[in-house]
Amino acid sequence: MALLLLQLAVLGAALAAAALVLISVVAFITATKMPALHRHEEEKVFLNAKGQKETLPSIWDLPTKQLSVVVPSYNEEKRLPVMMDEALSYLEKRQKYGSDKVRVITLVKNRGKGGAIRMGIFSSRGEKILMADADGATKFPDVEKLEKGLNDLQPWPNQMAIACGSRAHLEKESIAQRSYFRTLLMYGFHFLVWFLCVKGIRDTQCGFKLFTREAASQTFSSLHVERWAFDVELLYIAQCFKIPIAEIAVNWTEIEGSKLVPFWSWLQMGKDLLFIRLRYMTGAWRLEQTRKMN
Repeated sequence: MALLLLQLAVLGAALAAAALVLISVVAFITATKMPALHRHEEEKVFLNAKGQKETLPSIWDLPTKQLSVVVPSYNEEKRLPVMMDEALSYLEKRQKYGSDKVRVITLVKNRGKGGAIRMGIFSSRGEKILMADADGATKFPDVEKLEKGLNDLQPWPNQMAIACGSRAHLEKESIAQRSYFRTLLMYGFHFLVWFLCVKGIRDTQCGFKLFTREAASQTFSSLHVERWAFDVELLYIAQCFKIPIAEIAVNWTEIEGSKLVPFWSWLQMGKDLLFIRLRYMTGAWRLEQTRKMN
């Protein structure tokens, strides 16, 4: 009996190793190289207040504002206006950020959330750049908490630092409101993030993150994943470049209208996490120095 169990254990280990090798080969073969940082002609301009086309700036230009806010939006007709009203009201009170407030970049094709944010990042004018979700789940004044977290990281190596909004302090409350199945999915995802990609950050998926201009250009220029798991690769890249990261607790409220389908979205992101790790391990993906967009 003991011999049979030993043989089964050896067979199981061999099958697991073979499966890992096979998945690694698949990850390597199917890996796309660094996405071309290409802008269609229509994506190089925006309409100003007079309805005239103006050329968008570049993140590689000198900053002309203290803060840029990038809000990815896809079918957000109901949630976006509420978020924008709150954000603009807050920024008006601070009286720091100029009068030409909103610029809309219309993308020719759906690049995914990560791809849309990257296009916005690359057109930003601010010394600091905030990415924020269109649902307004995080209260906009909490940007002050991220600014403090960023400043506490000084001195910034090569002027690079990141402050991530976090909902980790709300975990117990969220567990009480979730089903056991969704709680299991959440813990499984957190384990995969920690085991495969990002150490020391409890909440990688909060869409409220503040970057120095240099950190944004470095990380987003190296990004491969353009859909839901892009946050994880972004922070993985930051840790590989030894960019300091602060995780800051923020106020957060769940807003109806999420486009994530719990089981299938988590399954897709779990696959993406595994492939992120394997593709960097096998050399299919390599980190490069900052590249400029064509």
